[in-house]
Amino acid sequence: MIDSAVFATRRAQLAERVGDGLILLPGNELSPMNYADNHYGFRQDGSFRYYFGLNIPGLVGTIDANSGEAYLFGHEPTIDDVVWTGPQPSFRDLAASVGVGQTVPPALLQDHLEAAIDTGRPLRFLPQYRPENRLAFESLLGIPAGDVNGRADRGLMEAVLKQRLVKSDVEIAEIERAIAVSRDMHLFAMRTVRPGLWEREVAGRIRGEALASGGDVSFPIIFSVHGEVLHNHAWANRMEDGDLVVHDSGAVTDTGYCSDITRTLPVSGRFDGRQRSAYEAVLGAQLAAIDAMKPGVPFRDVHLVAALAIASALTDIGLMKGDPAEAVAAGAHALFMPHGLGHMMGMDVHDGEAIDEDLVGYGDGFERSTQFGLSALRLARPLVPGWVVTVEPGAYFIPELIQRWRSARTCEDFINFDLLESWVGVGGIRIEDDVLVTDDAHRVLGPSIPKQPHDVEAVMAEAADRRHREC
Repeated sequence: MIDSAVFATRRAQLAERVGDGLILLPGNELSPMNYADNHYGFRQDGSFRYYFGLNIPGLVGTIDANSGEAYLFGHEPTIDDVVWTGPQPSFRDLAASVGVGQTVPPALLQDHLEAAIDTGRPLRFLPQYRPENRLAFESLLGIPAGDVNGRADRGLMEAVLKQRLVKSDVEIAEIERAIAVSRDMHLFAMRTVRPGLWEREVAGRIRGEALASGGDVSFPIIFSVHGEVLHNHAWANRMEDGDLVVHDSGAVTDTGYCSDITRTLPVSGRFDGRQRSAYEAVLGAQLAAIDAMKPGVPFRDVHLVAALAIASALTDIGLMKGDPAEAVAAGAHALFMPHGLGHMMGMDVHDGEAIDEDLVGYGDGFERSTQFGLSALRLARPLVPGWVVTVEPGAYFIPELIQRWRSARTCEDFINFDLLESWVGVGGIRIEDDVLVTDDAHRVLGPSIPKQPHDVEAVMAEAADRRHREC
């Protein structure tokens, strides 16, 4: 539970930064799965929850940037609510729990907004990623749904991001709570993975760990022996001896803060020679990247530290050739790591990107590269104390991409395509932790989760021994 004073302070700071006008912050609605009363699991809008705290559908908040006064629009529980969902706290009490004294029925929202507009005060809102919110804006404000995001207030966007991206001690503690749940999720996977199981048998129970903690997963679990497919949510494969499985998952706490951790596991319980060499290349890149993190260092430079480490290690293996620095400059390493090194994390697992990804990650003289791989980097600008950033290098053996590059002779001076052909089928490797930028360096957040290859193997071997003794 976060104290109501925290939310009141956040709202007051936002009002002071914006200075004038009425700030409109809608929460999310329930989203029907296949008919109106059957919903997907509810996930509150990150900005609404950051300022108003409540994880309840159908709410709208406003902040008067001139006076700092906050209003919450929502219904008091009806008898139908009680019948279907049990006794509920009053809306007024819920609002008071986050420091809001003004509660108003939703039917009066339009009058509230029009009163501000009629007096010539600017109405400020963020881009809306949910279609139902854009349609609601069309009804409330007369702005065509397709034009809503083009009318979002740039100054408000910048003010919200400046506030949300720098994490307080309270927020860091909540993120570390989420990482503690991630540790349980990953240890469960390490102790359970073995040949003959289906991915879904493990992935479903990994989510159970998150649910049992009182929260849920922060994004759909990636758990696959086809780790070369970067966002593989299918869980449709049987794990076999010799496979690697990429496990990328996160938890969200009851206060809405997220974790995002990845480990790669040998299904047999031990890495073979090729797997270990590629795994150690990725681990070395991750450790080098984390070591490079400190305030003022552009995250693009940290990404390139990881890229150089990957290229150097793969050159030692023989999969790449030539000078590793020249290979990175040419983008040759992106055949193996076609994604960026990481992203912001906090109330959302890609914190702030619902507002504007480029505003989160670029600016300050940084523009997105057009080079394959580097163009996928979500965060480039200099690191700031209080940011929490994922660090997740990888090495992937993507058959279609390898074939396309070989046919086009892309970066052939730096890629040993003949040897690489024999690595197709290895799959993918990714290792990820959540890192806080401190005043003078960095700190890997949360309890330690095994990632050295011998530590991963030790956890898996202990679990295998236990199963053998129980048979």
